Formats: sequence, C-alpha cells, structure tokens
Amino acid sequence: MNAVLLSLVVLFGLSLLRVNVIFSMLTAAVVGGLTGGLGMTHMVEVFTEGLKDNASIALSYALLGAFAAGLTETGLPERLVKRAVRLVSGKQPGDTPRAAARYGVLVAIAFIACLSQNAIPVHIAFIPVLIPPLLALFNSLQLDRRAVACALTFGLITPYMFLPVGFGAIFHETVVSNMTMNGLTVNASMLPKAMMIPAAGMVVGLMTALALSYRKPRTYSVVTESAAGAGMGEAEAAESRTGAGGTWAGLGAVAAMLAVQLSTGSMIYGAAAGLAVLLITRVIAWSRADRVLTDGMRSMAYIGFVMMSASGLGAVLRETGHIESLVQAAVHTVGDNRALAALLMLAIGLLVTLGIGSSFSTIPLIATVFVPLCIELGFSPLATVALIGTAAALGDAGSPASDSTLGPTAGLNADGRHDHIWDTCIPTFLHYNVPLLLFGFIAAMVL
Repeated sequence: MNAVLLSLVVLFGLSLLRVNVIFSMLTAAVVGGLTGGLGMTHMVEVFTEGLKDNASIALSYALLGAFAAGLTETGLPERLVKRAVRLVSGKQPGDTPRAAARYGVLVAIAFIACLSQNAIPVHIAFIPVLIPPLLALFNSLQLDRRAVACALTFGLITPYMFLPVGFGAIFHETVVSNMTMNGLTVNASMLPKAMMIPAAGMVVGLMTALALSYRKPRTYSVVTESAAGAGMGEAEAAESRTGAGGTWAGLGAVAAMLAVQLSTGSMIYGAAAGLAVLLITRVIAWSRADRVLTDGMRSMAYIGFVMMSASGLGAVLRETGHIESLVQAAVHTVGDNRALAALLMLAIGLLVTLGIGSSFSTIPLIATVFVPLCIELGFSPLATVALIGTAAALGDAGSPASDSTLGPTAGLNADGRHDHIWDTCIPTFLHYNVPLLLFGFIAAMVL
C-alpha cells in the first residue's frame, strides 16, 4: 500500500466525518509514516522538523488577525458596510433587484480577492477585515455563503496561476526554476500563455457556482450573541467612539501595512507597522489594546496551526519516498500514451496538493519526475509548463489544509453558521478542481 494514498484517504475520511483538521492531519501523518517504514520515533522527528517550514506563516496570520481586530476599532469596516447596505437598500422590492444585488456583491468580493494576490498582495489578510462585518448584509440578501466561499477561493487562486505579479511572480518563478533544474529550460514569459486555458477553467467553475449551483436564496438563522453580531456591535461602538478621525487612522494603518509589506516582502512586519499606527494614534485605547489584539490573534492563529501541521505532514510524506514511487508507478502504467499520462500527472498533482495544502510546495515534488516524463513522451515545453502548473494548482481549492479554503472559512464562520468541509472545501473542490482537470488536459493536448 502506498503511504501517500493511505495517508490521504485517512485525512479526507476523518475530515468528512468533521473531525478537527489538525487532529486529522496528525493521524494521517502517523498512518503515512508507519506505512512508509519510518517508525514512530523517526516519524515524530520528521514531523516536528517540518513544522518550522510554515512557522513564519503562522506568525504572519496571527499578526494579521490582530491588525484586523485593531482596524475594526477604527469603525472603518462598519462605515464600508453601511455604505454597501445603503447601495443595496431601496433596490430590493422584488426578487429581480435582490438577485442583481447578490450577484453584484459576489462579483465585488471575487474582484477584491483577485487584487489581494497581485495588485495589493496581502493574500488572505483582507478576509477577517471585510467578511465578518458583511455577514449581516449577506443574511439580508439571503446570499448562499457557499457562493461567497467560491468567489473568494477563485480570487485567491486564479491570479497567481495566470498573472506574473505579486504571488503570481513567486509561483511562476518556482515553476521555471524547478523545470530548468530538471532538464527543461523555460522562461517565465511562457507561464501566462501556458496557464491561459487552465485559468479559463477556473472562470467556468466560478460562473457555474454563482449562476447555477448556489443561485437560490438561502436563509441563515440569526443568533443575537453570535460572533458576527458581537463584532458588529463593537464596530458600531468604535464608530461612535472614534468618529471621522478613526477612519483616517484606519486608512493610514492600511497604507502603512501595505507600504512596509511591499518594501520588505514580509507580512509580519507589514502587520506590525499597521498595528503601530493604530496604537500611536490611540485609536485602540491602551486599556483595551491587550484584549483586542489577543482576540484578533486567536481568530487567525488557528489557520497558522493548520498550515504548520500541513507542513509537518508534507515532510513525513516526502521522507517516506512514496511520492516518487507513486509517480513512477504511473509512468510504468501509461507507457507511451500521452493522453493517459497527462490525466495521471494531473491526478497525482491533485492528490499531493490536497494532502499538503500548498500548491507552491507541490511543484518541487512533481517537477523532478514530470519533466523527464514529458520530454520522453514528446510534450512541448508549453504543454509541460501547463501540466506542471495545473497539477500544482489542483487541490489548492478543496484542500482542508489550504489557506485558500481556510481563509474564506475564517471569515464566513464568524457567527458559527459556515462549516469548513461541507460549505467551503467540497463546493470549491467540485467547482474548481473538476474544471482544472478538464482544461489542464486540454492545454496539455493542444499546446
């Protein structure tokens, strides 16, 4: 039995049973490590060593959560929500305007998510700031939050696949360097052309989710003391307490965060700079600072722990050597059948990324074997780029351990009405991984 396959079966089985994601990954690591012959002691050492690979990301997310909580103190999110409500109100006497409003909100959210990857590369930092205050608006529009999760995940994945700026530049460079290292010289200018067809598959998935799967109104029960309600109440209090000065301080904090992050390339120092502005301007009262920042860190720290656990699981699976054996078995199975080879390579990329939760970390694992295989089977350089880029991106949507699903859940579940597996992972898996498989295969065959 292949340790990678068995480990992933355990991970997804436990996740579907709504077992905690971190506990599911710990169990999957034990099963994978023991099946791969590592032994319990060695498995624990490898897992522990792997945790540090995402330690800085965990700290980044915690500080971004604190910054988001501090920004709420300025009243800026509440003002934005009230403006959105005023734009929508008065245009909902019938079903058609309400449907138009729902689509307008979803398109706006997808657009903002796209900006977070390239134009303003803050990744998922905007979600805890933007989404929880909007939950009341979603409820008034009877908006299906699964559609919102699909809109957010689309914006968190598609831009880095296709556009060579922001996180996209990192993704493209990772693909190029690993392909060149394994014997096929390519350049970054080939990525947008190679990934155009797979990116079109993401667009088809988004349109299907918004226009067909989740177009119907959905009612969510409202709990008066929910997290979202409490957050909205605190935001209203902050708005009356800080006034217009708080808004300007909030805008200044956002500007400082972006400037520092873009200049240093560090989310940690970017979030710290934004927090410094909020503290210096006394928008966050000293008497409340400790509670506000601690609560904010708690809201995002869970994502960091999941990412660290995924890093440990990935280290264990790599240590077993069964990723390479899984790929080699596929090579012997396909022979010289290019179509079957393309499908198997995409499927392997899907399995690996689903388990690890990081498309960026998948590239070095698959490029080592995929590049020689593609050369031997006569795939063009563009087709090879499309296969490796798509195989890496596959699974980012739908993985319980991916920040592209964890981020949307963290915002949409602020009031406890959104399940990570059933309302984020499964909808995004169906609407993005299935089209990516199809369109990635088409790209491999026609390029």
